[in-house]
Formats: sequence, C-alpha cells, structure tokens
Amino acid sequence: MKFLFERDTWQELYDSMSKNKLRTIVTMIGVWWGILLLIGLLGSAKGMENSFNRLFSNFATNSVFIWGNNTSKPFKGFQEGRWVRLSLNDTDKIRDNVPGVEFVVPRSQTQGLVTKNLLSGNFSIAGDYPLLDKVEKKKLIHGRFINQTDIEEKRKVVVIEEDAYKQLFEKDAEAIGDYVLINNINFKVVGIYKSSNISMGPTTDMHIPFTTFQAMYNRGDKIGWMIITGKTGYDIVQLEEDAKLLIKNLNSIHPEDNRALGSANAGKEIAKVTGFLKGMQFLTWFVGIATLIAGVFAIGNILLITVKERTKEIGVRRALGATPFEIKRQIVVEAVFITLVAGLFGIISGGWILILLDYKYGQGAEAVLVNASVSIAIVFVALIILVTLGSLIGLIPAFKATSIKPIEALREE
Repeated sequence: MKFLFERDTWQELYDSMSKNKLRTIVTMIGVWWGILLLIGLLGSAKGMENSFNRLFSNFATNSVFIWGNNTSKPFKGFQEGRWVRLSLNDTDKIRDNVPGVEFVVPRSQTQGLVTKNLLSGNFSIAGDYPLLDKVEKKKLIHGRFINQTDIEEKRKVVVIEEDAYKQLFEKDAEAIGDYVLINNINFKVVGIYKSSNISMGPTTDMHIPFTTFQAMYNRGDKIGWMIITGKTGYDIVQLEEDAKLLIKNLNSIHPEDNRALGSANAGKEIAKVTGFLKGMQFLTWFVGIATLIAGVFAIGNILLITVKERTKEIGVRRALGATPFEIKRQIVVEAVFITLVAGLFGIISGGWILILLDYKYGQGAEAVLVNASVSIAIVFVALIILVTLGSLIGLIPAFKATSIKPIEALREE
C-alpha cells in the first residue's frame, strides 16, 4: 500500500486523466448516473414502505373480518335465503379451536341520534370491547378508551370521534366528563379520538361498551361481525378458511355455501402491497447495479484506449526496469480512482435528491414518501461494489498493458 502515498503514482494518474479530460468526464458520468439511480430508487422505495407502515401502524395487519349474509343453499331443514346471525358463541369457539388465532373481537354497530343541548346529529354507534384498541389502535386526543370495568358494569360511557365532538360541542368546550344523549339515554364522555386515514371495517363515530350496547338495543348474544387476528407466522388465508368452516358447522350452513358468510381479508391484501414493495426494492437493486456495471465497463474501454495511446510510454517504463506488476497496479489504481470519484459524486447527488423528495412529498399526514432515505450500510455496500467492479475491470487493460513487449512498444509510432 506504500505506493498509494507516493507522489509519482498520483502524478501519473493526473497526467493520464488530464490528457483526455472530456473522455474521462463522459466516462465518469456513466458510473455517477448508476449510483445516483441506485440511491434515488432505493430511497424512494424506502419512503413508500415507511408511508405504508405509518398508514397501518395502528392496525393489526394480519386480520380478517367475517360477517353473516343470506344462505344460498338449503341445509339440515333450513331453507335457502336464511339470514345468518353470528353470535358470541361463534367467537368463543373460534378462539378456542382454530389454530393460530391471537384475538377474536366481536363488534356490533347501528345508527343513532345523538344530542347535546341544542346540537344533534345522526352518528354510527358501535358496541366494543377494550380489545379493539389492540387490533385498531385509537389515536386518543383526550381521555381514555373503553375498559374492562365499563364492560362488567355495563356503564353508560362513550368515546367519540373528533368530528363528532366538533358537531356536538361548542368550540374549545371541555367534553371529558360531560354527557351526551344517545337515543335519549345519558352517556358520559370519557375519551375523544382522531380518526385514521384508513378504516378497516365500517366507519364508527362513537364507541360504547359492548355489554351496554347489547342491552340497550336488545341484541342478546348476537353480534354484527367479528375481527380475527392471526399470530405471527400463521397463514391468514388458511385461518380465514378454518374460521368460516367452523362457523358453518355451528350454524348449520352448507359447507359449500360461499354466500352465507362475507369476509374481508386485510392480511392478504396488505401482503400484496408488501410484496409489491419488496419487488420494487429488488428491481431497484437490479437496475442500479446493471447501470453501474455498464458505467464501469465504459471505464474499462476508455482505459484500453488509454493503454493503446500510452504504448510507447509503457515500453519505456518496461525498458527502464518497471515490472509487470507495477504496470498492472498503476492501471488498476486509475480504474478504481475514476470509479470511486464518480461513485462518491453519485452518492452525494442521490442524497440531495432524496432530501428534495422528502421536502416536497414527505411532509404532512398524507405524505407519499415518508423519510425517503438509504442506510449507511447500503452506502457502504454500494462503495464496496464500486471498488470491486473498478478493480476487476481495471485488470483487463492492465493485462493488456503488460502483454506488450518492451522492444515492440518502443517501435510503436
């Protein structure tokens, strides 16, 4: 490595590059563009992934929703067209008998008139368990969500969405601890939450304890629908099929009746998006590295031309005692230096582009690219790839240079 600190090494490198400045710059552009493309695309893909993760950060993404519909086949004495009503017994059986289930959350919902003094509105009201907050995390602004005591004591408490609060209360009014009338029954406001950018299931304006809802609307053990979340590593599609088959057995539904139960598999749909993002990252690496290789090959071609032009010079050096190894080393150093300098400019340019993308598209709650960036590890990997490719491609003109016999080189005009 001592030769790297010798002035002659860098003087020769400078002389070689300065003789063909335009050609050197044009050659470096290929590598610069390749690393710029790699950094820019990888950062953008990461920004999209961050945006997606933020969008679903409050949800258990490995989830499936199941509800009852009309049957399409007669079975066990029941006629076609029977309405399937899911029950708490269904949720208990699924929780106990379907492998891979983490949570089963029963839910019920209806529309109701809600009033506060002279202000009123028609809102969607859901009966829920505290477990819902683990499956669909609520962005609480004030107060709390429903707790187990509310369920056990059938308390008349309500958690309301921010827009519902604005419609029912005066501006800046203190709502926590105050009361609203839901179907002429007083409910104490215990929490206010901000709605998410996306909704998994029907939109809900207000949440009250599940037991209170069931008693208030005389629902007994019947529920509107259920949310099932799977444990890590379990196939959510298989879990959905197992849960539906069990519900059919419990409710005397024909096994091949595909209309009796409706479902929406959030895990399957989200897996499609994550698969697309992984595909984008793979394509980015492929395109970026392919562009880098093309740029580095261009450097190799230029060095071959340079070696041809320096044939007499190389012959003189060989005649004066320069070894083949020293000739090869000098050519490889030139290739690595050009590649590395072009790559560093590409990394810096790519970083500035990501900063601009983040400034333009990464701000606000609905940002398309959130923190579009690449890790230091990726930058180091890119540099290692550059140095490796530069070294390998430099060997081609290096061997070409040492294959020239001194006496023939000195005759070259």
